[in-house]
Amino acid sequence: MRITRLQLRNIRRHADLDLDLAPGLTVIRGPNESGKSTIQRALELALTRRVTSGSGDVEGMRSWNAGEEDRPWVRLEFEQEDLDGVHKGSLEKAFRGPKGTVKLEADGETITDPTRADEVLADLTGIPSEAFFRSTASVRHHELDGLARDEAALRDRLQASISGGDRGTSRARRKLDRALQILNAKGDKNPGQLKATEANLAAATAAQRNGETALAQLEKDRDLLAQSREDRATAEADLAEKRSMLEKARLAERLISERDQAKERFERYSTAVDVSRQVEELEASHPSPNGLPALREALAKVRAADMRIREIRAALAGEVEVQFEMKAPTPRAWRPTAIAAVVLILVGVGIAVAAQLSVLPSALPSISIGNTAGGLELPGAGILAAGLVLAGAILALVGRRQRIRAQDMRKNKDMRSQEIERRLRGRSMLEQELQMEEVTLTNLLAALELPDLAAVEALVAAEEAHIGQILRLRAQLEGLVGREPTETLPDLRDKAALDVEQKTGALEQLGPIAREPRARERLEVAVTDADRALSLARDTEAGAKARVEQNAVDAEEVASHAEKAASWAEQLELLQRRARVYEAAQKALDAAERATIRTATRYLERRMVTDVERVTAGRYRRVQVDDEDLSLRVFAPERGDWVDVSTLSQGTLDTVYLAARIGLVRLVTGDRRPPLVLDDPFVTLDDERAQRALELLRDVSADFQVIYLTTSERYDGAADAVQVLEGPTALTPETT
Repeated sequence: MRITRLQLRNIRRHADLDLDLAPGLTVIRGPNESGKSTIQRALELALTRRVTSGSGDVEGMRSWNAGEEDRPWVRLEFEQEDLDGVHKGSLEKAFRGPKGTVKLEADGETITDPTRADEVLADLTGIPSEAFFRSTASVRHHELDGLARDEAALRDRLQASISGGDRGTSRARRKLDRALQILNAKGDKNPGQLKATEANLAAATAAQRNGETALAQLEKDRDLLAQSREDRATAEADLAEKRSMLEKARLAERLISERDQAKERFERYSTAVDVSRQVEELEASHPSPNGLPALREALAKVRAADMRIREIRAALAGEVEVQFEMKAPTPRAWRPTAIAAVVLILVGVGIAVAAQLSVLPSALPSISIGNTAGGLELPGAGILAAGLVLAGAILALVGRRQRIRAQDMRKNKDMRSQEIERRLRGRSMLEQELQMEEVTLTNLLAALELPDLAAVEALVAAEEAHIGQILRLRAQLEGLVGREPTETLPDLRDKAALDVEQKTGALEQLGPIAREPRARERLEVAVTDADRALSLARDTEAGAKARVEQNAVDAEEVASHAEKAASWAEQLELLQRRARVYEAAQKALDAAERATIRTATRYLERRMVTDVERVTAGRYRRVQVDDEDLSLRVFAPERGDWVDVSTLSQGTLDTVYLAARIGLVRLVTGDRRPPLVLDDPFVTLDDERAQRALELLRDVSADFQVIYLTTSERYDGAADAVQVLEGPTALTPETT
């Protein structure tokens, strides 16, 4: 198939694109974002993708400015070379999900059925699927080494190319793997048929074994149920008897307690009657006709009068005369001294004034102090005046002291007079108070008809003791009967005596159990044990009954499990035989596939050697292809050994993988010639290798149409046709 015209609408940046392609080598050149990869993707979709596909990547191919109803649309015009000549045809696909449409015109036939159209396209191109196309004839520069992307499809195509027919070994292998997986899966969530059958066989066998065991157990459980019912009836009778005896023991214990309480009441009321009688007798025989408060008040007064009399007598007995032995000085003895002092001072002052006025006679001698030349000379009148003033001052001081002493003596004399007067006045008052207190004491004793204070104290003590006895008896009576009236005590005593007699008679009617000590405790323990035994018997009976009721097995069900076990065993044997057959077939397929792949890899090695040697200018002349995963190795002249191509430079790696893809296309497509779509696979090659690689493509284009997508102009000269794409021109507006 050689595409002569390509039309695109609403596919990414190509809202409407129309390109003419040469049958040989066509170079489609354009800058980045000019839509080269979009053209390659559109060719892949047109040749391999069903038009009704609802995949998201198809929806993502829509142009950004496309309308709501606009969807990707591709149209191809092509030529197909057959033995009888060249036939023209066209393909038109509109991708609209389930509503997508296709129109294929080939060999005079128009096909609109999507499935039939894809089958015819696969026959025309030799490309069975999109994954196979992208693994071989559609090459991107960043995924040249993706040979293993659709390894199963490659193996099928290799098998078909060698044997002449499409045997679908990969599909057969997948079916065998699926069948073996269905048979041998061991997972708990999705077990295989073998495991499920084994589980069913084990379940049926276990059910049969369990049924037989359950039948034997059912017979035992029924025997146990009958025995447990008898044990339960015996335990109930024993418990009823022990409970009856316990009730009698509790009644006897209650009667004994009530009898003891009646006895206690009888004794208490009897004692209360005696105490009330004693209180009445004491109330009638007080030691004094006067009440205790009056006696205490009279005693306090007698004691006070007696005490005061004693104090007054003691005070009168200790009274003495106060004597002040002081020599009485002359009241005015200090005055002569004072007068003399004043006279002397006045005379001295007069002499000094007269000497100052020079009215004294000059006969008074002067007195010199120091030597004759430099000494101080004092007049005689001044000295005399000073001496008189000094003598007067001394006499004045002596007179002042005499005056102070005379004042102190006068004060003491006044105090003595006052003390004597006070003492005389107090004694008379004490004597008068003594007479009054004695009269009071005599009157108090006369009122009490007692001779003295001791008799009064004795009477008060006797009355207090009498009252205390009454109070004690009343307290005892209240403690015995509370505030019960004393007149009802005899009746209560008689009633308590009657209760004692009645309880005693009732106890005698109960028999020996009423006289047995601790009978209730013993019987309570016995009842508890009997109740526990009854509960155990009931639990045993209930358990036996539950086991009998739950054991719903019967002989027919056990027989059914035995039949199922036999059936599952037969089915398991059949599945095991089937698994052995599948495994043998799988091993045969593996052997045939290895032989097929080995033949194919040898063919690839022969085809690749020429292409790799040509592009690398003879550097690598030996190539090996792995039979298992199609990995590639070359012979390195520097090492003298084989090396994996992944260890070489990226340019050499791309060269080797491009030669491998061209060889695979030649091998697997047979007489069909799909177009080779190359997205600049030589971008990592230097100019010399790129030129040699382009020459290789030029030669390949004689058999295969080559559509080369690139950004470089260096391939234009070798191309049969060059299509130039314009790059985007829109700019983001500047923000202010």
